[in-house]
Amino acid sequence: MRVADKMNHNQVIHNLNKNRWELSKFQNQAATQKRINKPSDDPLGAARILETRTEMQGFNQFEKNIVATKGFIEFSERSLGEINDLLIRAKELAVQQASDGASGPETRKMVAMEIHQIFEQMVNIGNRKFGDRYLFGGYKTLKAPFDMQGNYYGDDAEVEVPIDKDAKMVMNIPGSKVFLGKRINDPVGSTKVLDPQLLEDEYQPEVDPPAEIRGPASLQNALVEDPTVNDQGYWGPNSVNIFSTMRALEVGLKANDKAVVQNSLDFLDDGLNQINLARAELGSRISVLNTGLETVQKLQVDAKIMESEIEDIDMYELVNNLNRTQNQLEASMATSGKMIQSSLLDFLR
Repeated sequence: MRVADKMNHNQVIHNLNKNRWELSKFQNQAATQKRINKPSDDPLGAARILETRTEMQGFNQFEKNIVATKGFIEFSERSLGEINDLLIRAKELAVQQASDGASGPETRKMVAMEIHQIFEQMVNIGNRKFGDRYLFGGYKTLKAPFDMQGNYYGDDAEVEVPIDKDAKMVMNIPGSKVFLGKRINDPVGSTKVLDPQLLEDEYQPEVDPPAEIRGPASLQNALVEDPTVNDQGYWGPNSVNIFSTMRALEVGLKANDKAVVQNSLDFLDDGLNQINLARAELGSRISVLNTGLETVQKLQVDAKIMESEIEDIDMYELVNNLNRTQNQLEASMATSGKMIQSSLLDFLR
């Protein structure tokens, strides 16, 4: 077959373009240190990289959820620790005033003032916020759950946050459980997944009316009936309304009623147990979150290693490819000059 000059010319152009394209590709890989810079470089590898990066985004979000939830729970636990200290102080005062030996009407009135201050501190702790969300309002995290009389205006909902593909963690304890002793052993009531884009005014779960703390007809009834709230879903027979107990103790001290002060000791003990049970529950959640955080961080490292193995370039191989392609281009240019240097005069000879 006769080889025409045009065929030689086209072959020379094709080889030069091919060598220059390969050299450009390897130079780009050297600049980015990535083997895959666009899907056409390795379609299968590019698909695996995209899948890995999608998983990484999920892991990063789970990590953020765990850190935020852990902070919320830890702050809740510290707040309940302060409630525990306040109850211990209230019990110390009640023990001091439970007998007539070292106490009288005047001293009990003075102690009643301190009990009132402790009560207000408890209400303020019940209305604490973490960021822009109230700790103990249930799903109603944008409104204060308690008024200064201790009435509850939150709900019984427990907010769940995804911490893994198939796992969620409850981040709160409603104030109706921890302060009023209502359904604290079982997650009764609405359970909602936290959605930052869900506005509270767009969703208002059905809840019981506020648990009103009644002015007791007698102090004994206030301590026996009112603290137990209702007969459904208790922690147990010793669940108490802590706010009602504190108010009854204050009134008993002001009235110089030794029997009420003495009876309040058992309820203060039950209140301490109630708070400690809630703190233990929060502590177990923190333990689960710590384990989950370690798992997510390990998965992040594994995903980065896999992405690196697929995407990153082997520098030793890249240097060899650059040198080889550079030599090929120089050889092609040298031989091409000899092949296409003929002019029209050469054909006329």
